[in-house]
Amino acid sequence: MVALDISHAARRPEDAPRTPAPRPALSGRRAGGPAIPKITVDGIRIDRRTIAAEMQNFPATDPDEALRRAATALIVRRLLLAEAERLGLTAVPETDADGRRETDEDALLRALVETEVTVPEPTEEELRRWFEANRRRFVTAPLWEADHVLIAADPDDAAARAAARQRATTLRAEIDAAPELFAEVARAVSDCPSGALGGSLGQISAGETAPEFEAALARLEPGELSEPVETRWGVHLVRLRRRIEGRDLPFEAVRERIAAHLGESVRRRATAQYIGRLVGRAEIVGFDLASTGSPLVQ
Repeated sequence: MVALDISHAARRPEDAPRTPAPRPALSGRRAGGPAIPKITVDGIRIDRRTIAAEMQNFPATDPDEALRRAATALIVRRLLLAEAERLGLTAVPETDADGRRETDEDALLRALVETEVTVPEPTEEELRRWFEANRRRFVTAPLWEADHVLIAADPDDAAARAAARQRATTLRAEIDAAPELFAEVARAVSDCPSGALGGSLGQISAGETAPEFEAALARLEPGELSEPVETRWGVHLVRLRRRIEGRDLPFEAVRERIAAHLGESVRRRATAQYIGRLVGRAEIVGFDLASTGSPLVQ
């Protein structure tokens, strides 16, 4: 299913906001907002209410920017729908993997793009050239093999946290004096299920633990024991056993990802060029698309 996100105006009923948007003023200026121009596209007027409603889909600190983006989206959508009608295209809505069905208008826009926009497939040479220029993107995440002891303490209980810190400091001194006792200590006192395994967490990667825990791991050398580390679960003693650096992925493992990325980039450029041709031959009154700086494909 080709996605062409031009406007939110024709949203599906199930995606509609639960609370109705406030009715915009009928005059050219919204209360507290920019003046909404009178816009016509090939003689067809875009209602100011429609523009005001569309602005809600483009939140911006600058209301004028929201107006420019909303007006651009509505003008482009009007041009595309008119062209689809001129070509006699028929809407055949599709349903995605989550059971969401396209609106008739969105299906018509998709049919137009699929019919009129030619998107060349990237060549093997282009894929390999992009891969070589972006090798840093294709590296597996580093892994840590680590153990820990957890002294659980509610973060909102100051006394329990202080006691956990003191307990962890005492245990650290004991383990420091006899590192071979780490697993025994973990089995005896750790409040984490990993205690039954001598504190072993196996291999973990970035994002799998609390930020404070991960930061402590990153500072450790293999075999080193951390100072007490506080997270929302309590106070930890962390030991790094081994760091496994990320490895470069071969081209074959990422070829499809690169093809999809480049294909999407080419599709967006080709679609923007197609829309640009429609804009060039249309009569648009009340709004200058060329001066907005807003992308034609949003």
